[in-house]
This record gives sequence, C-alpha cells and structure tokens, in this order.
Amino acid sequence: MAEVQALVNELATKLRKRKVEGSRETARLTAELLRTVISQQRVTSAALVEVVRDVGQQLIAANPVELAVGNIVRRVLRIIRDGDLSPEVGGLTLVSQGDDGDIVEEDDKPFLLSDAISQTILHPPSLVAQLESKPNLVCHFEGKDKTPSSWQFKHQIIEGVNDLIEDINTCHELIADQSLELIHQNEVILTLGHSRTVKKFLYAAKEKKRSFQVYVAEGAPKHLGHVLANELTEKHLQTTVIPDSSVFAMISRVNMVIVGVHAVMANGGVIAPVGMNMVALAAKRHAVPFVVVGGTHKLCPLFPNNPEVLLNDMRCPSELLSFGDFSDCMDFSVGSGAALLHVVNPAFDYVPPELVSLFVTEIGGYHPSYIYRLISDYYSADDIVLQQKPAS
Repeated sequence: MAEVQALVNELATKLRKRKVEGSRETARLTAELLRTVISQQRVTSAALVEVVRDVGQQLIAANPVELAVGNIVRRVLRIIRDGDLSPEVGGLTLVSQGDDGDIVEEDDKPFLLSDAISQTILHPPSLVAQLESKPNLVCHFEGKDKTPSSWQFKHQIIEGVNDLIEDINTCHELIADQSLELIHQNEVILTLGHSRTVKKFLYAAKEKKRSFQVYVAEGAPKHLGHVLANELTEKHLQTTVIPDSSVFAMISRVNMVIVGVHAVMANGGVIAPVGMNMVALAAKRHAVPFVVVGGTHKLCPLFPNNPEVLLNDMRCPSELLSFGDFSDCMDFSVGSGAALLHVVNPAFDYVPPELVSLFVTEIGGYHPSYIYRLISDYYSADDIVLQQKPAS
C-alpha cells in the first residue's frame, strides 16, 4: 500500500541520514513501523512473513550498522511463526465444544460427519440433556488459512508486537532494578563513554542508598564521558573523569567495570564503542569483572564473521581534527596525487566473549556461554539470515 510504503521510506531515510541513532530508539521505531505494516496487510502467515522480510531488508540496507533493526525484524517474524500453529493440510475436523465455549479435543479415534448426523437424527436431545453440561459437537473447516479466525490471528500478532514494544520501553528500568545485586557499598565502578542504560543502572543503586565511586573514561574522540560525568554529579554521585589512556593505570583500583554496548553477537562477543576492547583487556589482566548491561533487543543472532555484520563504522574525521588543521596536508598535487594525511575514526570495537564476565538484561543475568539459548528463544532458525530478494 502506498501509505505504508511512505512510512517505510520515511524511516529508511532517517536511518540513512543518521537522524535516528542508538539501539533502543532504532528498535522502538522499527517495531512500531512493523506493527503498522501488519495491521494493513492480509492475515495469512505466509503473506505477513513475506511483507515483514521485505520491509526489514529495506531498513537494514538503509543503515547496516544498526543491527537492532534486523533483531526486531527477526523477533516479529518469530511472533508470526509462533502464531501459526495449525496443520498444513486442510480438511474437516470435528471437535467438541463445552457450554463455556472452550474447545475440547476428541480422542485419536476418527469421528465421521455421517456418524454425528445419524446420532442427532436417531437420538434427538431431550430437555434434560440440553440442561446438562454436555459438550456440543462443532464442525471446523480447516483450509489454507491456517488460523481458527482471521481477526484472532491478526490480533494475536499485534498483541505480540505490542508486548515487544513495551519490553523495549521498559528495559532500562528492569535492568536498573538489578543494580543492588551487583553494586555493593563503597565499591569503585569504572565505565567508558556515555550509556543511558549504565546511567540508569547507577542512578538506581544511588537511590537505594548505595555509596560508591564512579570512574568515567572520557570516550574520545566524542568525549561523551564528560556528559555522563556531569549527569552523575547532578545526582550527587562521586565521579572521577580519567583519560582513556589511563584506564590500565587506574584499573587496579576498580572493583567492577560496567558498560553499555551497541550489540551482543551470537557467540557472546559484543560490538561496543571504540576503546572498549582496551578496557576489557585491562579488566581481564587485573581479574576485574567486566559486566555488560543492555536490553534483549541488542541480542543479534549473527556471528561477527557473518557478511551481514559490519563490525565498524567510520565516523567523520572532523571529530578528531578540524579541517583547518590539516587542509594543507590534503594537497593532491604533491607526488603521486595521494593525500599526505589520512584521518581514520572508527566508531566501534569488538570485544570477544572470553573478556566478558556477565550480561545483565531485563530478564536477568547470563554468562556469555548462555547466549545461544536466548537466541533459540527469541529467533527462528528460518530467519537468522534475511536473504535478499533476487533481482528481477
């Protein structure tokens, strides 16, 4: 439909132009768009799977770095597949229905329609039999529409997507509720950069009368750690800002590292802001727990070596140097015509699973070796790789 495609194009444009950033916001907008798409489509499961896959491919192509888009598409596909529980072959099925309206399955013995009709003719129900709570025979015809009712199937799918959106909106609060189990009195916590999940996690511990210190690595080149430090001091948390290069020197004073990440991969590794691997290596060297906090919408069923995964995103060089500082070095007329100075500004690091101690999600804490189980719970094996449509 033209109206639905316009909404898809609008979100794809925002993703392409980086007007929507961050896993949580990206996941929420994707889920809300898919809910709208499903409400406007035919209700057969095959049609919904095809439409959701097509929309997901458009959104993923707009910004492949935002892995949360593909995660939500796969979650919605799993909801659709879970709602499709009826058999493939159509036919006539005879079941019994009680007075309360509940369907009661008969035993495995085949029951013919002719038998039901003959019993009704030869033995008409008496008044006493009608007043007794005996099940009534109801015939259901199962065709290619695999659901007992079209509107019930669509309602079930939309309710599942609504629950997914609610989980995305409340994940920060549910994760923060577990702060007392990890942060103890007079501890020193280290984090890197700015993470909204980490901020709420520390806020919750402070509000529950935990007294602790926070070391914030500034997170160059964007220095988002300065923003987090200001926000923590506003909540009267004792905060110390350190340069990224001082992490190894300060890690021996730290009791725990708590960080937010961009995505959690299928092998238990994480894609995190640049500099995180250095922090994880320092924590491993000094036996400091390295704890990752994040919602299940960041759980990606792909491995880091999958072609669909872009491990890095190159940011604008101006975050490192202003153009006026190196414009003289960009003279292509010198020598072979190549620039004398190159500025590389990667956005992400990859942290292998052996450096991660614990994942804290809205449904609890898990070891990296348990990630495979969460993937099997949230994703269908048929949707792990979203195949591109063949060119016409």
